[in-house]
Amino acid sequence: MGQHTRRALIRAGAVASAAALYPAPASAAAPASCPPPLGPVSVRPGDPRYADLVRRGNRRFVGTPDEVRVVGSTGQVVEAVRDAVRQGWRLAVRGGGHCFEGFVDDPAVRLVIDLSGLTGVYRDPARSAFAVEAGATLGEVYRRLYLGWGVTLPGGSCPGVGIGGHAAGGGYGRLSRLHGLVADHLYAVEVVVVDQAGTARAVVATREPGDPHRDLWWAHTGGGGGTFGVVTRYWFRSLPRPPARVLTFTVTWPWEGLDEPGFHRLAANFGAWCARHSTPGAPENRLYSELILSRRTLGGHTLVGQVAGGDERLFDAHLAALGAGVGVTPSVTRETLPWLAATLGSESDDGKGWRLKVKSGFQRGPLTGRQIAAAYHHLTRTDYDAPAGSLSLNTYGGAVNAVPPTATASAQRDATMLLFYLAGWTDPAEDDRHLAWIREFYAGMYAEEGGVPPAGAYINYPDVDLAGGSTPWPDVYFGPNAARLRRVKARWDPRNVFHHALSVPSEG
Repeated sequence: MGQHTRRALIRAGAVASAAALYPAPASAAAPASCPPPLGPVSVRPGDPRYADLVRRGNRRFVGTPDEVRVVGSTGQVVEAVRDAVRQGWRLAVRGGGHCFEGFVDDPAVRLVIDLSGLTGVYRDPARSAFAVEAGATLGEVYRRLYLGWGVTLPGGSCPGVGIGGHAAGGGYGRLSRLHGLVADHLYAVEVVVVDQAGTARAVVATREPGDPHRDLWWAHTGGGGGTFGVVTRYWFRSLPRPPARVLTFTVTWPWEGLDEPGFHRLAANFGAWCARHSTPGAPENRLYSELILSRRTLGGHTLVGQVAGGDERLFDAHLAALGAGVGVTPSVTRETLPWLAATLGSESDDGKGWRLKVKSGFQRGPLTGRQIAAAYHHLTRTDYDAPAGSLSLNTYGGAVNAVPPTATASAQRDATMLLFYLAGWTDPAEDDRHLAWIREFYAGMYAEEGGVPPAGAYINYPDVDLAGGSTPWPDVYFGPNAARLRRVKARWDPRNVFHHALSVPSEG
């Protein structure tokens, strides 16, 4: 679950080679002699640890596997996959536990491989890169990279998200307008795969042009998790130094006194600002913000974000542009903090106590008048109430859009905004009502485009509803890269061992 979920639910309740610029301290490289890894630990029903291991994400989904295997090494992952193939068990992999859909907690899954023991972050001199094991959370990755070497990944802002799925889906965050996606810094990936004979083995794939495994590396730069094998480790190069300090801000425009034209102006102003200031290299790429348009019951619409380097003039200009003609006076708080303190934050609600449904859509340019009218209608409907219901408009582009759409599997390289739709509730008896609302909202936003965003959607915000639409869902998430991802799937997972509702289908 990302920054958008956390903040919405809380309201309701210079780049250079890492090897060249950041040599590892003598004590910071992977030690030559390590203690034994955690695991393997087999947890089955009846074990007091079982309940926690099968309920770590969206409360709508609770798993019932025969076993959860907690692993701490690549070799243990290979053995776990071999056991699943030998038993004919459906398997799934859990890193941070933040999946919005029930891919891991599917009743058909018999073995869950939990990567809680794979949390290492270190400089790997042999590959001139930083190694990050797939069970590490973003918070720990940021902490260790920064304190050890003064660098970071431009990833998401929820510290509890696992790097394993985040990087494989592209990985977008508050520094991405300055430094691109997490996947744009991926040099190599270690993956446990299964061949046609049913043999499990670990493969390292790099971005080197002559690497015969390069297609497997490419698939993990935006093809999503749970499709090609079990990622056990990533290697990253060209990691940026984060700013020493950031200006963080929260702005709220109250619903009280805000009429429909004012709502239209606020949403239109945000989209227009993004369209003007999302080209690679623009000074405004130092600013990241998200405008959370909420239902009336939540009191107002909130802008949150940060300015790298703490330039208050950039924030003031952003605020003035968004508030022009809105007709209500917002409340504003701002604070300048060291980067790591602002990144790790103090917010603890990451959405795990909620029943959730989310959707996403990339946007090229501002929202249309029809889209804003649809948003206003669904956020002010009197026949529906929800503890949390919102549409977040998020700044995008910048350095993300400097990369060609086929260079990585992350194809959306011309968007200026990323839209995030959220419904959150707690009562299982109300599932149908809340699901209906967000589905109607989404359909209304794209009524003239066949019900799907023409600029595509973000695979790290998976939405199984797209699998039942008239547009093939791989085209929505992967655009021109869908066919190539199918070929990679056919090569590296010919038996379809690794699959879920939105895993890449095989060629043909």
